[in-house]
Amino acid sequence: MARTLVSSNGPWEKRVGYSRALRVGRRVYVAGTTATRPDGTIVGAGDLEAQTRQAFATIERALESAGARLTDVVRTRAFVTDISRFEEYARVHGELFRSVRPVSTLVEVSRLLRPEMLVEIEVDAEVEGRRSIRRRTAGRGRASSSRSRRR
Repeated sequence: MARTLVSSNGPWEKRVGYSRALRVGRRVYVAGTTATRPDGTIVGAGDLEAQTRQAFATIERALESAGARLTDVVRTRAFVTDISRFEEYARVHGELFRSVRPVSTLVEVSRLLRPEMLVEIEVDAEVEGRRSIRRRTAGRGRASSSRSRRR
């Protein structure tokens, strides 16, 4: 089955060897996403709500590059460094998914890659119908396809 890789040209993708998103058939998987801009700076230092909005904006661009939408999301997973600030995260999640209602997990972690990062979010989506893949990526790079072997 064809695999479509989506890059946001973030600072870690090539170095670590991962894609912002991956589409296989009708399924789209978006990697853990923080409030990091393509230049590596963090949006919303100290502001969990702002970081959540930025992470979901990056996720939305990745989904669109893979031919999906936020309304196609079936699962969200979020990792926060302070669970007592749940309401800040929940406010944004609720605005985006109140009518979609994907399954959702929120977990507190001791820390993320950089101390100013407060949240990391990943999503899975299932595309309805035959929506096509955009040839632009979540950032400035390109979507690329490769064939994977069946096992």
